[in-house]
Amino acid sequence: MLVVHHRVSFDQRIDGVGLGLISHQNKLGRIFDLWCLHIPVSDRTPFTDLVKLVEKTVRSEYERSPNRPIYLVGESLGGCLALTVTARNHDIDLVLILANPATSYSGSQMQLLTPLLDALPDSLSPALPNIHSLTAGGPLRIVLDSTVKGLPLLNAARETIEVRGFYYFLIIYSYILPKETLLWKLKMLKSASVYANSRLYAIKAQTLILCIGNDQLLPSRQEGERLHQLLPNCELRKFDVSGHFLFLEDSIDLVMVIKGTSYYRRGNYHDYASDFIPPTPDEARKVIESYSLINIITSSVMLSTLEDGKIVKGLAGIPSDGPVLFVGNHILLGLDIAPFLFRFFTDRDIVVRAMAHPLFFRRQKNGRLPEISSFDSFRVIGVFPVAASNLFKLLSSKSHGEEYKLFWPEQSEFVRMAARFGAKIVPFGSVGEDDLGQVVIDYDDLVKIPYFRSEIESLTNEAVQLRAGVDGEVANQQVYLPGILPKVPGRLYYYFGKPIETEGRKRELKDREKSQELYFEVKAEVERCIAYLKEKRESDPYRSILSRLLYQATHGPASDIPTFEI
Repeated sequence: MLVVHHRVSFDQRIDGVGLGLISHQNKLGRIFDLWCLHIPVSDRTPFTDLVKLVEKTVRSEYERSPNRPIYLVGESLGGCLALTVTARNHDIDLVLILANPATSYSGSQMQLLTPLLDALPDSLSPALPNIHSLTAGGPLRIVLDSTVKGLPLLNAARETIEVRGFYYFLIIYSYILPKETLLWKLKMLKSASVYANSRLYAIKAQTLILCIGNDQLLPSRQEGERLHQLLPNCELRKFDVSGHFLFLEDSIDLVMVIKGTSYYRRGNYHDYASDFIPPTPDEARKVIESYSLINIITSSVMLSTLEDGKIVKGLAGIPSDGPVLFVGNHILLGLDIAPFLFRFFTDRDIVVRAMAHPLFFRRQKNGRLPEISSFDSFRVIGVFPVAASNLFKLLSSKSHGEEYKLFWPEQSEFVRMAARFGAKIVPFGSVGEDDLGQVVIDYDDLVKIPYFRSEIESLTNEAVQLRAGVDGEVANQQVYLPGILPKVPGRLYYYFGKPIETEGRKRELKDREKSQELYFEVKAEVERCIAYLKEKRESDPYRSILSRLLYQATHGPASDIPTFEI
């Protein structure tokens, strides 16, 4: 079990030696103080006493920092420990992160291992690691046949137990645990499962279930769904190709999971401004690689404006000092967001905090919208939900010594808020959606068809609504997918105008007329940027993906593809 406070952490599986923490402790240690629960191989402490031991440490940390949450990250047996401790301590702000919790033990094939191990002679225990030289299937069955010959109970067990699950279990744990210890652990696992399940009704804490799809030892997928339904404040993340030992897999980054689910917090709730931790280069690389296809297809062109008004290719005209507020247009389905964010990070080492619709972060109910987990990677790189309060916090904060660069939908009140903090406003335009696809059926067409009107209402009811009584992008919106006819992909273009200073104009821009004048100035500049790009892209010899692929074939895949003359 892994317990994480801003001061604490534990790790505990059935082996009790904390193997799951090894590959995560360095990254976790940068944002948490870690404590690891270690159970010696010869230890015979019963489950209830382990609960009291963890509880004592949790209580100690709570008394030291009562206003900070304590994280309990439990894997397998540790999941039962975390759930039980939480059920017994309602007054402490606990956050649970559970991977394949052993609350599903009664429905697993692991319980059949107890009679199997009971029947095995002790002399075979030292030889169990040699099974790793065999493959699952035929050879393993031969070993079992020779081992259990004449034992009807074990012959029945052999036919029932999923071979690969038995194989992995024995290989890992026979290296660590003697036979008698393994038997003790399995019996404790059974009692822990019963104990934790009997107390699930008392758990109200924020919980994240890491649901494994290829667990050969426990029915983790079904158990994740069950706990998701039973626990009132619970979210689920699925790892369909992962196995039982989730935290030992190279592809699993626990810190990225915590960031991507917005589970990292220092207070009573997650604050998208103060609780944001900028991505490390490795985290950013993983996110960028996951969207590499979009980046390749769109091959974005970015232009910016220097202080003297000169237009240059690249982002040299973007201010290094913040705060900076980007004001521009969106394109079809927000396909411009990923290249926008990634280029700023890779070219200028700037973290752009982009605002997005709340449906990326929470839902009123489950339905047909894409799972929220689909957007976790955007949260890692700083995307946050549309809200004036979030904009206010981000403009006023300079967390981790970095200036935040913001992406804000078109709204007149942004002018006064920017002036309050002396933010530079950078108007920009982006074009290229019409080179990716053509909208053949839009909202006005869809609502005329009863079936699609019903679908739009259903999808809209799933999403969290934005503010009522407001015009523009932050008003309540219908959620729908237009009918799009794909095209041979073209190219995305971005043009950032000259930054507009608001520092020293706070008093002036309190006047509504003055702020409205600046608002229209910014709006006109955005429209000018869009018009400029529409005109200039006509002369881009590499606007088509076919010409770009040909260029890269002759100049190398990493070559910088030219564009129109500026």
